[in-house]
Amino acid sequence: MEDMIFYDRLQFAFTITFHYIFPQLTMGLSLMIVYFKWRYLREKVEKYNDAAKFFMKIFAINFTMGVVTGIPMEFQFGTNWAKFSELTGSIIGQTLAMEGLFSFFLESSFLVLFIFGEKRLGQKLHFLTAVLVFLGSWASGWFILATNAWMQHPVGYEILENGKFVLTNFKALFTNPWLLPAFLHNQLASVVTSAFVVASIGAFYILRNKNVEFGKLFLKTGVIFGLVSSILVAFPTGDWNAKNVVKYQPAAFAAMEGIFETEEAGAEIVLIGQPNMVEKKLDNKIAVPNILSFLTYQDWNKQIAGMDQFEEDELPDNIPALYYSYHIMVGLGTIFIGLMSLAAFFLWRKKLYTMNGILWAIMFMVPFPYIANLTGWYTAELGRQPYLVYGLLRTSEGISPNVSSGNTLFTLLGFVALYMLLGLLFLVLVGKTIHQGPKSQTH
Repeated sequence: MEDMIFYDRLQFAFTITFHYIFPQLTMGLSLMIVYFKWRYLREKVEKYNDAAKFFMKIFAINFTMGVVTGIPMEFQFGTNWAKFSELTGSIIGQTLAMEGLFSFFLESSFLVLFIFGEKRLGQKLHFLTAVLVFLGSWASGWFILATNAWMQHPVGYEILENGKFVLTNFKALFTNPWLLPAFLHNQLASVVTSAFVVASIGAFYILRNKNVEFGKLFLKTGVIFGLVSSILVAFPTGDWNAKNVVKYQPAAFAAMEGIFETEEAGAEIVLIGQPNMVEKKLDNKIAVPNILSFLTYQDWNKQIAGMDQFEEDELPDNIPALYYSYHIMVGLGTIFIGLMSLAAFFLWRKKLYTMNGILWAIMFMVPFPYIANLTGWYTAELGRQPYLVYGLLRTSEGISPNVSSGNTLFTLLGFVALYMLLGLLFLVLVGKTIHQGPKSQTH
């Protein structure tokens, strides 16, 4: 049984990790494309229109890869997690169906119109297609996160005698107190990823002395979007999410912060430390007293429950992974704010375009927003364990009894091989697009 659960979770973790590489760029990039197109309509400067069309090509490649890698996850609900689907399908099936029916078709239809319909539509309608692609991509995030929010904090449900969950309040799905902060935090984090991608392409062009005019535009835009979104990811949205975890999943919060024992008055915030699960403590700890209590409750002496206050089977089942995921996310977010603040300062001083060290740093940092986004997802999912539906349905109760661990491992190896090929194809296509660069249709 434990092998089955392990391989089922491992397969889903791998497929969703690889899949989420793509939506986190499309959701943020769609907003920046709308910005470029809006600047073109307002100023009639062709480079803004070229920028919008250039990044829509990258968006289209990402969107396609996201669709291809997203489909297997839907099938896994019926193969590896059949019992979970049987018990909760009448609830989560609604939000997932709306994501496919409304968001996917809105996004895909107007993506085609944006790419191929500029001359026929005219510039104002062309701008509208960009807005609708943006709305479709963000609506997709909304419906997916509505599903996840219900699993994190179930609302508006009733459990029948046969164990099935049924929805008694449809409105509750979208007024779930977990949903809005999670959605805003997630979407702004996707803007961070997109801002670093846009800025890094700009830095690449400047350093190569190629497409320098576009390089300066991309760098400036990426830095401004990156600074604003990085700050908003930390506060207020990150703070709002953390307070939700304290309120609704206190055991997960204790594990995230590495609080093994409840402190009498005022909880410290840990900067560095390694969980020691044998002795139930943090090794080599560096912490600042009382800060966590203040950040959480605005009270320096407020007590925060440690893991010693909960039953063993109610604690997350992989505390080190949860602790490290959370701290990697927070640490990287802090670095993003610092780097983008420094870049914005030199942009304001009109020196950024000649600061090769910062340009190289921005290029080097491109993978790290992806890592921060993924570790953020890991934090949410590991924190919910050992439950699929928090407090109601354990992970061990949701697997498919007729799918062996050997079958799951075999298909996982197939996914790994296939996705590596898809990843290589993605890099080739995006690299080729960047190499060609933005080309004005009027030149």
